[in-house]
Amino acid sequence: MHNNYYFLRQLTPALEQKLLHFRVAACFSQEKDELVIGFTNGSEDFYIKAQLSPQFSALSFPATFNRARANSVDLFPQIIDLKVLTVVQQPNERSFYLQLENNLALLFKLFGNRSNIILFSGDEAVTIFQNKLQKDLDLRLSQLGRNLVVTKEIFLENQHRLTSLYPTLGDVPILYLNQLGYQQAAPEQQWQLLQKTMQTLENPTYYIAKINGRTRLSLLPLGEISGTFTDPITALQEFVRVYLTENYFEQHYTTLHQQLTKKLAGSQKYVEEVEYKMLELEYDTTLSQTADLIMANLTNITPQATEVEVFDFYNNTQKKITLPKKETPQKYAERLYKKNKNRQIELRYLADRAEAKKAEIIKLQTLLEKLNNISTNRDLKAFIKENDLSLAGPQEETLSLFKTFETGGFKILVGKNAKNNDLLTQKHSYKEDLWLHARDVAGSHVIIKYQSGKTFPEPVIEKAAQLAAWYSKRKNDSLCPVLYTPKKFVRKPKGAEPGAVFIEREKVILVKPLNPFEQY
Repeated sequence: MHNNYYFLRQLTPALEQKLLHFRVAACFSQEKDELVIGFTNGSEDFYIKAQLSPQFSALSFPATFNRARANSVDLFPQIIDLKVLTVVQQPNERSFYLQLENNLALLFKLFGNRSNIILFSGDEAVTIFQNKLQKDLDLRLSQLGRNLVVTKEIFLENQHRLTSLYPTLGDVPILYLNQLGYQQAAPEQQWQLLQKTMQTLENPTYYIAKINGRTRLSLLPLGEISGTFTDPITALQEFVRVYLTENYFEQHYTTLHQQLTKKLAGSQKYVEEVEYKMLELEYDTTLSQTADLIMANLTNITPQATEVEVFDFYNNTQKKITLPKKETPQKYAERLYKKNKNRQIELRYLADRAEAKKAEIIKLQTLLEKLNNISTNRDLKAFIKENDLSLAGPQEETLSLFKTFETGGFKILVGKNAKNNDLLTQKHSYKEDLWLHARDVAGSHVIIKYQSGKTFPEPVIEKAAQLAAWYSKRKNDSLCPVLYTPKKFVRKPKGAEPGAVFIEREKVILVKPLNPFEQY
C-alpha cells in the first residue's frame, strides 16, 4: 500500500509539516529511473529519493545523500531555491504535489509502472522526469483528483461491485475485509465491516508485513507483521529499505544461480561435442590414405585425368578417386596431407579446450554447492566478491553467441551464419568497432571490439582479416582481399537478405586465409 491513496493521504500532511518553508536546494539524477530532491531551511536538510522503475516505484527519505561527481545530471532547474508553500493530496488519487513559489507545482504521480514526476506551471505540465511517458505532458493539474461519494443506499444496491465503488481501495484492504468474513456476510453487515475498515484507514497504524509471500507496507493488521510504526515517513523509509534488501537477495541469488547453472550445462555440452569431434578426427584417416594412394599411383595417372581407379591397399578393394581439374595429382596429394596436418593441429587444440572446460565444470559445480548454502545478503556479497563473479554478464553472453578470438589484447567476434552475421553487426557491435568481410564473396562478418583511447594495431587488423578470409568462400585461395571499415559505415538496406549490408569508405587488405587453429 506504499503508493495507495489511503497511505498517501497520511503521508502528505507529514511531508507538509516537515517541508513547509523549506527551499529546494538540489534536484538531480545519477541512476536510471531515480530522482533525488534536496531541501533545506538553512539549518536542516531533507531529501526525497524517488525510485520510478517499471518493476518498483517508491519514495524514500535518506537522512543524508552524497552526490556522485560523475554520471550525475541536474533536472528541473526552474525549482531550485524556490520555497515549498504547501503539500497537496489530490482527492482519491495516487498522486500529490508540492506547491512552490512562482506558481510552480511538482507532482508525484505514483501509478505503478507509469509513475512519473511532472513539473506544472499553473495548470499545464511543462517538464517530465520519465520522458518515455510523453502523454503526461497532456495532463492538467486540476483534473487529476476525483470525487467519490458512496452512500449506504448506493452501496446496498451495488455491494457486489466493491472495486468499482472504491477504485482507490487496493488489494490489501480487500484481503483484510475477506479475512473479516466480508464475502459470507449479509449486505448490511458488509456495509458495517467496510465502514469499520475505512475508519481504520483514516487513522492507521503502519505495518511492514509479509502478505501472500510479498513484503508490503500495510495500514491494516494483516499477514506476518515484522514492523509497526506510527509515523508514515519513518514507515515508508523502513519499508523501502526492507523491500530492497530482500529483493536484492532474491533477484541476485536467482540470477547468479541461473548463470552458474547455464554455464555448467553449456560447458558439459561443449565437452560432449568436443570429445565426439575428437573421435571423428582421430579415426578419420581418409585424407592421408587418399593422398598415399595418389602418390603410390602417380605414374599410372594420365595427364588431365579427373578420376582414377586404384587399388586401395588399406582396405584391400578398388577405389575411385576424383581429381581436381586445375591441380596436378601430386599437388592435390600435398594439399590432402596439409589438410590432415591441420586436423592434427585442430585435434590438439580441441584436447586442450576439453581439459580447460573440464576444470571449469569442477569449479562451477563447487560454486553451485557453496551458493546453495547461502541465505543472507552479507554472505551472498562476500561470495560474489571472493569468487570474482559478475551478475550482469552481458559481455560474456554476447561472446558466447559468436566465434570468439583474442589477439594483441583485442577481442575479435566472428558470425556463424547469415542470421548470426546480422545479429553481430546490427545488435552486438558499436560505431567505433572495426568491421571486416572477405571481398565479393559470401562469408562471416568479423568485428574487432573497440577499446577506448586505442587505435587498431596493424597486426590485429591482419589477424582479423585472416579470420574473415578463412570463414568465407575464399578460404582455399592463396590470397584473399578483405574489406574493413568502422562499423558506423556499415548499414543494412531495408528488406535485404540476412547478412547483406551496404558499406561505405572501406579499405582493403590482402591476406592469406589461415586456419584459426593455427593462429590461436
